[in-house]
Amino acid sequence: MPSANHEYSNIYDYRHPLYIGNWRRNIAYIDEDFINDNLDEPHMKRRITILSQYSEIKSLFGYDIITVYIAIIGVIIQLTAAYLFGRWLVNWNLTMLTVSFIIGGTMTQIYSVIIHEAAHSLTAKTEFQNRIVGLVANIPLPVPIAMSFRRHHLKHHAFQGVEELDPDLPSELEKKFGCSTLFKSLWLFFNPIIYPLRNISMFKNLQLWEYVNFIFTILTNIIIYYYCSYRGLLYLFMSLWFGFSVHPVAARSIQEHYTFDDGQETYSYYGSFNKIFMNIGYHNEHHDFTNIPWTRLPELHEIAVEYYEDLAYHTSLFMVQWNFVMLRQFGLQNRVKRSFKAHKRGRKMLRTLKKALIL
Repeated sequence: MPSANHEYSNIYDYRHPLYIGNWRRNIAYIDEDFINDNLDEPHMKRRITILSQYSEIKSLFGYDIITVYIAIIGVIIQLTAAYLFGRWLVNWNLTMLTVSFIIGGTMTQIYSVIIHEAAHSLTAKTEFQNRIVGLVANIPLPVPIAMSFRRHHLKHHAFQGVEELDPDLPSELEKKFGCSTLFKSLWLFFNPIIYPLRNISMFKNLQLWEYVNFIFTILTNIIIYYYCSYRGLLYLFMSLWFGFSVHPVAARSIQEHYTFDDGQETYSYYGSFNKIFMNIGYHNEHHDFTNIPWTRLPELHEIAVEYYEDLAYHTSLFMVQWNFVMLRQFGLQNRVKRSFKAHKRGRKMLRTLKKALIL
């Protein structure tokens, strides 16, 4: 474990160096609101702390073009399946339903990882090129997702847990009903609708690239309909729905920031799914270093292992989903919130931290 015996450690942030808070996680049916923190999110400070000890991590910064090739292959796979079910296997309804969950849902999660990488400009050299990669990955998703996700997700990183600024926080209505097993099950199933509605209510004005995404998706849907018929489009819609709702890997929306332990608001997943889903489970590592592509996150973990091995983490997304839905102590209020004032208070400590660590 990293040493906390730094002469400045109690001046700039008592959480140094692992940045675990002193709050306790809330319990559904007992605590009605989110956990309230009085400082900023921990990742920027942990990044600075880690870099002060391991400057070689900077060599991991950049992008990895392999994500572009994965995006192209993934699009071909789903469009081929859409064509088969749209033109050839027209009476294979049960098969189409099964494939849309197993293959389609899996591919949907892979596209979401690619869109996520592109949102952080980790797939190509320029921002424009990354936006194009995001649009390519959006082709088999018959809803315009890539550009809105980029906007909202970067906001989440900048203002993690900040009330009215972090679109990843459940709404008051979600939180009000989010304790029972029935509601949590319905919440998961209808998440493909709930999540975008939450973002729309928070950010009402679309930006240029979101309009581009909207027009692009309409045109690709028309082309897919022409070549694959309505059944091909239906297959893609079902794939999207399963992929973002009840698919096991969709549980990462719970795994990442729902509180399972005291004092910790971000959780990584270290399991076999990382090999298929492009290391998406390395979430603490990603939040600490958003400019490191997915292919290099395990290397980051190995270099700075003492900063991550003592953090709580998950090893099964199946169990994350099961425990969240079935256990009474978990609900949609199991999140950390902070005011913008608390966020600013914590950020003011950065200068002292950098000075103390001689950066």
